[in-house]
Amino acid sequence: MTGSSNDSNPDFARVRQKPTIKLCHHTGQVPAVVPGWLTPHERQKLAELSGSRASEFLTSRWLIRQALSKAGSVPPDQCWPVEGRPTTSASPAGWHLSLSHSHGLSACSTHYGSALGIDIEPSKRHPQWQKVVKRWFSPIEQEWLFQDDDPHTFLRVWTLKEAWLKATGRGIAGNLQTLEVRRNFELYGDQPDEHWQASAFYTEGFLCTLVHRQDASNQHSSWPSITLLEPPLDDYSLSTAEPLDTHWEPMFQRKIHAKS
Repeated sequence: MTGSSNDSNPDFARVRQKPTIKLCHHTGQVPAVVPGWLTPHERQKLAELSGSRASEFLTSRWLIRQALSKAGSVPPDQCWPVEGRPTTSASPAGWHLSLSHSHGLSACSTHYGSALGIDIEPSKRHPQWQKVVKRWFSPIEQEWLFQDDDPHTFLRVWTLKEAWLKATGRGIAGNLQTLEVRRNFELYGDQPDEHWQASAFYTEGFLCTLVHRQDASNQHSSWPSITLLEPPLDDYSLSTAEPLDTHWEPMFQRKIHAKS
């Protein structure tokens, strides 16, 4: 963090309790010169990629720094994630991260002191979802999803499960039933505490779902701060990105109950 004065600021403390989401569209460009702000690990990873995957990777790393800059009130060039999977910040310390990208849009969520998970999917996507539900979902989920017979309902359930697994630090394999989504999106997870919350909304033609743990002393539900940023310049410089006008439509917020 930038100093102990922020730590004693009540307004700053309240911001810490509220997760933020930064979004930006990909430019599709890969600069001829690798940006100097990448860490050695990120440079190595970028060298293994090309085309749209390289652009997507650069955009996500640029967005991480923009999100941490806004959250921690420090310049973007003083922000970077831990090496490897970027789930926490190395500078400024104390922030948890989650990334998602799909079809030209990237999202980065941040929260101070507590893990979180985000997942985005195009809202007009029509997945072949029945086989996934039959093989990997619980009998309760199968019953109501097949009765509902709606790919958009499946996407809502899928993004909930993806965001939950990211927030709890697990992969998909063998873990899709650790969050059970019942009819009317009543949620039951396998974590022992009861302070988890899911928020789902539409923006930019995408379904976006965030799962985070609420502070035990602050159990009033609130929507995360959601901002669409101007995409990076072609050289991916770390000048502070400007916010763009965007509209987001809330879908639902739900408490995630602990399974008995």
